[in-house]
Amino acid sequence: MDAQSPTDDPWTHSQLFTVRVWYEPVDAGQSEVRMQAKHILTGETRYFRDWALLAAYLTSKLDVLSAECNP
Repeated sequence: MDAQSPTDDPWTHSQLFTVRVWYEPVDAGQSEVRMQAKHILTGETRYFRDWALLAAYLTSKLDVLSAECNP
């Protein structure tokens, strides 16, 4: 069955993460956004300072799942 099929269960092609976002003080009166992504099933945890890198990491996990489901 094609992964894009509307009858395909989307939960079988998904990943579950917690994403934590906070401000980290860097200098007097200045702060930067920090992010943590934790993969719920494996416990793998990564930290980020850039939204694009966080999005790329999350997308890469979907790509791995897709490759495993469609060898």
